[in-house]
Amino acid sequence: MGVRIVQQVLYLEVADRLRAMIQGGVLVAGSWVDEVRLTAELGISRTPLREALKVLVADGLLRLEPRRGCFVNELSARDLDDIFPLMAMLEGRCAFEAANKATAADLQRLEPLHKKLQVYAAAADIDRYYATNALIHEAVQALADNHWLSDLIDRQRKVLGLSRHKSLAFPGRIDESCAEHLAIFAALKARDPEGAEILTRKHLMRQLAALHAMAERARALPDPVSDLSPLQHPATKRRLANGHY
Repeated sequence: MGVRIVQQVLYLEVADRLRAMIQGGVLVAGSWVDEVRLTAELGISRTPLREALKVLVADGLLRLEPRRGCFVNELSARDLDDIFPLMAMLEGRCAFEAANKATAADLQRLEPLHKKLQVYAAAADIDRYYATNALIHEAVQALADNHWLSDLIDRQRKVLGLSRHKSLAFPGRIDESCAEHLAIFAALKARDPEGAEILTRKHLMRQLAALHAMAERARALPDPVSDLSPLQHPATKRRLANGHY
């Protein structure tokens, strides 16, 4: 019995490590998961790794392709359009319930997080901002004190970890996000559940808008390969070097 418990804890710990690697960009969206390399890096056997991979497949962070292995999922524009409105509705309801249930002491404990958020936004420190932003979302969720709601949000949040961090890289988005959080916090302190809900929904939908804007800007950028003249193209250069012309 004791061995099974240790083994279960191990694969869950591995799943947490892999989740952090995906959200941190170490395991890139669309990339193949090299099990041999990961077992060596993490110092584990294949069994807990494969159990951990199953967890992340169930979470939607990975996909399993027959005879090819596991790949880090990529969220399509359709996925984002499906998930973000749902998340906005769920987190909006969290803010509504938190405004009704939170005590003055609860809200006081959120003050330091919002101060840190402002510092990181001013410094354009995306990584620290993102981490603090996540803590605030989780804190509001806890204040809502609704485990049914939390279960739904947790599942969507794991999947959105594939893209949420990216939206902060859009010009001006980190400052907008910070202002939105401060407005939500003000509504919570004012005991304005409707206002907190509306502001939270807008906050989530503006993240979606930033991701769409980033995708549009990327599509508008010239392709450095396709814009080359035939003689400049890498394939042509290789053929010339090999004497094929």
